[in-house]
Amino acid sequence: MQQLASPAQLRASIMRWMLFTVPLCLGLGFLSGRAAGSGPDNPWFAMLDKPAIYPAPITFPIVWTLLYVLMGAALALIAAARGANGRGIAVAAFVAQFALNLAWSPAFFLAHRITLALAIIIALIVVLGIAIVLAWRVRRLAAVLLLPYLAWVCFASFLNLQILQLNPGADGGDGSGAAVRVQL
Repeated sequence: MQQLASPAQLRASIMRWMLFTVPLCLGLGFLSGRAAGSGPDNPWFAMLDKPAIYPAPITFPIVWTLLYVLMGAALALIAAARGANGRGIAVAAFVAQFALNLAWSPAFFLAHRITLALAIIIALIVVLGIAIVLAWRVRRLAAVLLLPYLAWVCFASFLNLQILQLNPGADGGDGSGAAVRVQL
């Protein structure tokens, strides 16, 4: 005999998952940004010309905190959908997009590779779109929770492109204007 879980049991399962996934997403996002030295205090980033639509620096930690909470909640909803068709592939797509998310800050802020960061964020948009479609098939609310993230990543990709266009000499540079040649 197959029994369905009660609504209370389903809510409890989702809450247990959230206790794991929300701090995980927040923590990994924080560590990626911190390790890369992201933010307005980064000397290389501070010297870059920014587009006119660039938001106030305080916007980024607020928005990313909210987005990581939403991501963690979406992952919890998917993970708690035991027995749902497509659950495994939806989790895999979430992990793939999250890995791209975590790769962006080191590429941009640490390696100073604006073009590489743009390629990563474009790949992120594609994989995130796939993750949203797959999440929709498992739990529609999970997909809806990822939509603000998709909107922000699209905006961030536009900022990334604008920064590249405004600072063509800064792509891959250390900001000093000095050239380094290594001969073996």
